[in-house]
Amino acid sequence: MRLGSGTFAACCVVIEVLGVALFLRGFFPAPVCSFSGTEHQTESPAPEPSAGAISNWTKLPPPLFSKVVIMLIDALRDDFVFGSKGVKFMPYTTYLVEKGSSHSFVAEAKPPTVTMPRIKALMTGSLPGFIDVVRNLNSPTLLEDNVITRAKAAGKRIIFYGDETWVKLFPKHFVEYDGTTSFFVSDYTEVDDNVTRHLDKVLKRRDWDVLILHYLGLDHIGHTSGPSSPLIGRKLSEMDSVLMKIHTSLLSEERETLLPNLLVLCGDHGMSEAGGHGASSVEEVNTAMILISSAFERKPGDVRRPKYIQQTDLAATLSIGLGLPIPKSSIGNLIFPVVEGKPMREQLRFLHLNTVQLSKLLQENVPSYKKEPGFEQFKVSERLHGNWVRLYLEENSSEVLSNLGSKVRRQYLDALRALSLSLSRQAAQYDVYSMAVGTVLVLEVLALLLLSGPRALSGKAELDVPLPSPAFSLLCYLLPLGLAALHVTVCTSAGGTCYLCSLPWLTAGGVMVLISTLLCAVLSALTGMFAGGKRLSKNLPQCNSRSSELDLLILLGTVGHTLSLGASSFIEEEPQTWYFLVNTLCLALCHEIYRNCFLGDDCAPQCCPHAGEDFDGVAAAPQGKSPGPDVWELDRASRHPSPLGVLRGPERWMVLASPWLILTCCRLLRSLNQTGVQWAHRPDLGHWLTSPDHKVELSVLAAVSLIMIFVLVQKRCSLASKVAMAFGLLGIYCYRVAIGNLLFPWQQNNKDISKGITEARFVYVFVLGILFTGTKGLLKSQITADDFTVKTVGLWEIYSGLVLLAALLLRPHNLPVLALSLVIQTIMTQFVWRPLRHNAAEVTVMHYWFGQAFFYFQGNSNSIATVDISAGFVGLDAYVEIPAMLLTTFATYTGPVLWASHLVNFLTSEASRLWWP
Repeated sequence: MRLGSGTFAACCVVIEVLGVALFLRGFFPAPVCSFSGTEHQTESPAPEPSAGAISNWTKLPPPLFSKVVIMLIDALRDDFVFGSKGVKFMPYTTYLVEKGSSHSFVAEAKPPTVTMPRIKALMTGSLPGFIDVVRNLNSPTLLEDNVITRAKAAGKRIIFYGDETWVKLFPKHFVEYDGTTSFFVSDYTEVDDNVTRHLDKVLKRRDWDVLILHYLGLDHIGHTSGPSSPLIGRKLSEMDSVLMKIHTSLLSEERETLLPNLLVLCGDHGMSEAGGHGASSVEEVNTAMILISSAFERKPGDVRRPKYIQQTDLAATLSIGLGLPIPKSSIGNLIFPVVEGKPMREQLRFLHLNTVQLSKLLQENVPSYKKEPGFEQFKVSERLHGNWVRLYLEENSSEVLSNLGSKVRRQYLDALRALSLSLSRQAAQYDVYSMAVGTVLVLEVLALLLLSGPRALSGKAELDVPLPSPAFSLLCYLLPLGLAALHVTVCTSAGGTCYLCSLPWLTAGGVMVLISTLLCAVLSALTGMFAGGKRLSKNLPQCNSRSSELDLLILLGTVGHTLSLGASSFIEEEPQTWYFLVNTLCLALCHEIYRNCFLGDDCAPQCCPHAGEDFDGVAAAPQGKSPGPDVWELDRASRHPSPLGVLRGPERWMVLASPWLILTCCRLLRSLNQTGVQWAHRPDLGHWLTSPDHKVELSVLAAVSLIMIFVLVQKRCSLASKVAMAFGLLGIYCYRVAIGNLLFPWQQNNKDISKGITEARFVYVFVLGILFTGTKGLLKSQITADDFTVKTVGLWEIYSGLVLLAALLLRPHNLPVLALSLVIQTIMTQFVWRPLRHNAAEVTVMHYWFGQAFFYFQGNSNSIATVDISAGFVGLDAYVEIPAMLLTTFATYTGPVLWASHLVNFLTSEASRLWWP
């Protein structure tokens, strides 16, 4: 049976998509949410439990607070308030924490720690998924049940100022709002002034119930300068004065109201030591949360240390405080100190409403909810609560009532913790069965592609699918039955929690048949390959290349790295994998160089008799004759590789020293930026350089790095590009001085810090000029088709333009990364690839390895927090989406991009030397 290559490719693509979709469905499980829908939002609340007596409390409790102000400071790390910086820069807040009427908490934000998912968590009480990281760029309307929607439905008047993400999530919910863009991180002044300018007017008014303020300046300073920047202290002082203004205004207003007001100071996420966020480090997930109200009376000597809570607990607390139903998808607990001063009956009523909501959510998302310890504790608590209500209604005020009430309260709190833990575990539970099935489908298709690639790549090719033998057919019939039995076993033991187990049997059976068919096809292809292997020629050259060991290392390293990505720990510590591979590659190159220089090649006299005589190429074939197979074999052998005995003097010593120089550079780069998970918290040279006390040292290092970049890049550029490169690098230094990162030699102290927009745009002019010159030369070479020099110069100038752009976007302490990258490229080109005459495939893989290593040398990791979004706004005075996105992407992947660009230059300039295996 013959199958066309187009049909075969289409089938492979469809099955690949199906396998990837199944894997992602298991890796990103469905979030814990309520399925009751919006039509039940007006349903009656659960009545107060009773045992024999009739309770008249069937409605929601009245509000606890008259007005609520939420002051959200983006990236408010817990130590910014409760640490030394809080004591120094936020004296009023520190006073409220230590002596005022307040409750302080360290609120844990679950990953992903980016703004939009965190706002959802605060207002819905649910755990957003990682898909919300993508939605963070353009937030859709929030349809999930939340505090804002409940408040609006209850007639609450809500005012908002700050991050426009709120306006996108809650359109038409605010009676008054003013949104500011959150992506222009170079602005940390106006973005907060636009919020504060409304305060005096709003605080004097009485026509609102909820006021939400989202300040972005602190987060922008972190992205731009990091948490050690002197600007952090100034911003914290500014926020402290705003908090004092709001608090004093609310206190003065309470004289005219029956209920107290509530002021909530909180952060949406923290800030890593590099200034970013998005991952799960302690600095990113621990945020400050302070609840301030005159209702929280503090006795003399009452020391309240910050307690640890979940960020999702705020939604349930705000709902109770405003007299609203708790959002149905909330997995948070009521922050009990808020209601601690209320009578016992009200405390138990609040806790009962929270446990009822969590138990309903558990029933909708966990099939075996009755076996969960939290549900059992809830039922016990409800029975005890009913007994307490009966005693209370009988007007029994004895000590028995008080002790029973304390016991019921403890039981409710334990049940709340257990229910919330069960729901959180359900939200983070992987569907391993779906992931395994998706992985098997993908691997089977990849195996088929590898086994049939040479016959299926051509557009006219037809794939010959042999009909299996009867014995083989029996195996193919038995495989679906075996997989069906496995499916039944897994679904029975999993209790219906797997996605595949929830599908109809016909659909699941089809997946099992597809897996069996693909497995039979792979086995059939393998059988045919081994059968055909017996007919291969036995006259292949027996001479082993001197780089066969290097080829084996490259193959095993690349495949081993790919396989390592199947474990989450290897993904978290992928930088260590690349560091190990690059260092091992250097040692292998050292071994190859020394063997060629001192021991020669035992195989060389047989396979490459003229090696060393023709360094630049191979002798031409006889005139008028086409080079036959023997000539091409000699050609390949003569080029790959030749002994290094022909090298003499300094060049020979540089070849011998080159691997050790590269190893030294890699070790220095590894010390510059610690990355990964286990190593990221350790001190490194980058943190030392970026501290305010070492600005002189950083300035000297940056200047030396820029000079090195010019020396290494300008050698193959035209005169105009050399001049542009010199002025561009000078402009980069001036830009970094303008924004306060570096110093001029004559500058003894900090000047006023600006945005450096003019200086950055000055550099952009030279970047575009160099890129235009290189592109023009490249197009000219394509038209003339005979000027090889113009083509290579054009490609190099494009590469040099990218280098100049990278120098502008990278942080100053990362300029040595760029300079040493150019050093390694120069050493590898001059003293490794050319003398050893590596083939194109080997050079390509080495570029790939070094490109990946330099991605991590920059300080990047597989965590979202290491993305430096401030690079997207260099030279911009407003948020422009496409340029910001392109610049951020380029700055993040500078290492891989520059090494790929260098690869194109090398392959083009060395086309006459290289051969393809």
